[in-house]
Amino acid sequence: MRIKRLQLALIHTAVAMTLVPINSTLNRVMIFDLGISKTLFTMLAIFPYLLAPIQVAIGSFSDRYPIRGYRRSPYILAGLLLCVLGVAVAPQVAVLFSENFTLGIVMGILAFGAWGMGYNLSAVSYLSLASELSGEQGRGKTVATMFTAMVFGLIATGISLSRMVTTYDPDLLQRAFVIVAASALTLGLLGLFKLEPRSISSPHLSGETRRAENYTVREMTSAITANPVAKIFFVYLLLLLAALLGQDVLLEPFGAQAFGMTLEQTSRIISISSAFTLIAFIAAGVLEGRIKKKYLAQSGNLGALLGFLTIVLSGVTGSLNAFYAGITLLGFGTGISTVANLSLMFDLTVPEKVGLYIGAWGFSNGLSRLVGLLMAGVVADLATQLTGSPLSGYLVVFSLEALMLFAAAVMLHRIDVGSFRRSAEEPSFAERVALAAE
Repeated sequence: MRIKRLQLALIHTAVAMTLVPINSTLNRVMIFDLGISKTLFTMLAIFPYLLAPIQVAIGSFSDRYPIRGYRRSPYILAGLLLCVLGVAVAPQVAVLFSENFTLGIVMGILAFGAWGMGYNLSAVSYLSLASELSGEQGRGKTVATMFTAMVFGLIATGISLSRMVTTYDPDLLQRAFVIVAASALTLGLLGLFKLEPRSISSPHLSGETRRAENYTVREMTSAITANPVAKIFFVYLLLLLAALLGQDVLLEPFGAQAFGMTLEQTSRIISISSAFTLIAFIAAGVLEGRIKKKYLAQSGNLGALLGFLTIVLSGVTGSLNAFYAGITLLGFGTGISTVANLSLMFDLTVPEKVGLYIGAWGFSNGLSRLVGLLMAGVVADLATQLTGSPLSGYLVVFSLEALMLFAAAVMLHRIDVGSFRRSAEEPSFAERVALAAE
């Protein structure tokens, strides 16, 4: 299983690598170097999350219709190819925007749409395969291996891009993106090689678990609204993740705008942030069990909050050192918060409805990414229009994200796992009627 765990980690890393050129290089080029609207770029960047609902259909379809005896591998491969294709053609979006705006829009929709479809197609398939191959006892190790490898992949990709594209040049950009795409494809193919046995079955998955995987959005919504603690946690996750993830497309152009950082320097931002996120993962793993989960989550939330405030301060004072300190705090806080809140998320389930609540928290995650990215672009553009200062647009967004983290920190105090489980396990009126009818 150790080899298969590493192969799954390679696939996860390969898919994650394809996002780095878009969110750490192309965003800076289009927003800062070419002066494309932040709103327009974020409208393209949210494509993967607009397409996220299809994951339920993909998972169900692959269960029912294996291809040549394989239920996951063909869909993983198709998704990986679409991600690679999206990244390979993405530089042309930047070129076309400056030459033919309408054609640039069309190409942008195709490139980001291909990546988004590929991400959703591959992610649901390899995560399902990881669950099936690992079994309940081995899932923790598999997830830890996959996410650790992914962070190393993000760091390596960021460093490589910074060396390959030191300044904006369309040819250099195209070459760098193709190299990243080819590297991701190679890693993904190595991961897929003899990974899934033909006609794989999952005897350790009960009928109830299989049913849980096919819950609808309406059922998830009902489960959240019927439980007071679940409602608070859903909104908490939405605020927290929208704040943490909304800055993804703005940090690099902000570095260029505020400090005159080169493309080489801004491409390294993701490597710096990811390195401290990795350190935080390790620290959280050591501290988990020794510190209450809510305290650990709160320390991560407040660390990220301090990171945003430091970044705002760096923009006001023009201090590059403060900017790097802010990135460090943001990366470390995000890492601690991620591990602790994932652990807390698993506590906020009940054995009979694991799929239902995990699906609900996953839905919150996807929605928060969509909201966070779109908010970042729209608010930054509006603030720039109102103040006449491009820098102020970024500072308003980072300040708003700090405020969202503060609100999330306040809400965390109201999340009681015991109260959640008592409410979740108590049958609703409709359930009691159904049981009586049976």
